[in-house]
Amino acid sequence: MMCVSLRGFKIYKEFLSLDVQRTLVQVLRPVLKSAPLFSPEMPNGGTMSVRMTSAGQLGWFSDPSGHRYIDRHPEGREWPQIPEEILDIWRKLAAVDRMPECCLFNYYGEGARMGLHQDKDEMDFSYPVVSISLGDDGLLRVGGTTRRDKTESVWLSSGDVVVMGGDARLAYHGVDRIRFKSSRLLPKGGRINLTLRVVT
Repeated sequence: MMCVSLRGFKIYKEFLSLDVQRTLVQVLRPVLKSAPLFSPEMPNGGTMSVRMTSAGQLGWFSDPSGHRYIDRHPEGREWPQIPEEILDIWRKLAAVDRMPECCLFNYYGEGARMGLHQDKDEMDFSYPVVSISLGDDGLLRVGGTTRRDKTESVWLSSGDVVVMGGDARLAYHGVDRIRFKSSRLLPKGGRINLTLRVVT
């Protein structure tokens, strides 16, 4: 395992072994059955190309009225619990005294991307966001705390884990594209990104 820093983002390359990655895919299956993926609408009226769902006490949600955390899946069911195998990664890397209240699950299919944004819907930015990559490679772009700041990019591979904390907690970041079917972890291809967050 190697840790590199990109504008304050700590990137733990190959943090998860292939066996652990396969285990995470399996424990996510019942989460997805209980809380199916959906395509959020953005306040500007567009629909995100990334499909998502959540586990934990709260889940991230967006519609024309804005984006926020809600306590139930859009279909009305409570969010499922965050699997212990995922919480173990937080325990190893977050280095804080609270457990995450949300595990946001993003699925990138062929052609999906995530525009530059800040993670700022949480109440206390002193807690990091821990981001887990599974499946196809994704091109992460990282900037500063304003949209005008220069950006740098790095490819994230399956098993990489990123910790966004400290001065980098409110940095703009996004995923410009994925290398579809660059990994064999997911039989149909695509990239799974799990982000663990303290919300309240």
